[in-house]
Amino acid sequence: MNLRDIDLNLLVALDVLLEERKVVSAARRLGITQPSASGALERCRRLFGDPLLVRTGRGMELTGRAEALQGPVRELVGKAALLFAPPQDIATVERTVRLVSSDAPALEILRMLWSRLASAAPGISLVLLHWRESEDLVDALARNQADLGISLLPQTRSGYRRTELCVAHYCVAMRRDHPIAESFDMDAWLSYPHVIVSATGARRTPLDDQLALIGHRRRVAVTVPSFLMVPPLLADSDLLAMLPRCCMRSDLGLRYHDPPIRVEDFPLHLAVARRCDGDVAVQHVAALIRDHFASSA
Repeated sequence: MNLRDIDLNLLVALDVLLEERKVVSAARRLGITQPSASGALERCRRLFGDPLLVRTGRGMELTGRAEALQGPVRELVGKAALLFAPPQDIATVERTVRLVSSDAPALEILRMLWSRLASAAPGISLVLLHWRESEDLVDALARNQADLGISLLPQTRSGYRRTELCVAHYCVAMRRDHPIAESFDMDAWLSYPHVIVSATGARRTPLDDQLALIGHRRRVAVTVPSFLMVPPLLADSDLLAMLPRCCMRSDLGLRYHDPPIRVEDFPLHLAVARRCDGDVAVQHVAALIRDHFASSA
């Protein structure tokens, strides 16, 4: 195939078509007519030798070939746009950067970012999006629904770049005058109800599977979607919580113990969408987050 025969605008149209999965909404975003968008889709089908979008009972779905193309096409279009864009000064950039993170690290990060951006890059606005499980976060980055994400993430795929920020260690938290504060062991830990944090409302975690393997079980009494909800619940009850230590501030008036069972530490990652490789605002915010964790290590 001769690259001189490929129209870059066709790849721009394909990028939007694969994201929208609807010709009508893609045409609206591209500022062209619906017949023109349909024509662009047909040309893309001939170019790649694949239907790309197929009709189902729920609308249109991507073929396997289209799913494989989505990340590279978006990255290529982003790099082409960067190539022709004038250089930008971070002090004059106006951009909204969207971050997905659980609330506990996000609160600290947003405070830091605001203090650093207010004078150096006042045109950058921040949006904290609803916390998602890892696979949903990866999907949000791929679909241009988020620019950055902080979570435990799988090995880097084509849609994002991953950096390890820190290694999270688990602890068991309780109020300072809890009945087992001074005599904490496995039996004491399992004799009181637990609160867990889940973005999906799940009442069972890998810890429960681990306990089952050694013939134990715990009672999960409360499931909440927010780490920041846990300290007030612990302060006024006999509930216990096993959480990453980085999610619990030292000034909350709680007592912390090491878990009575071996629990693996886990890395906390920063993911940056590859389509943002040339986005000075996103890269600046990502660098501030990395520097913050590096200085806190």
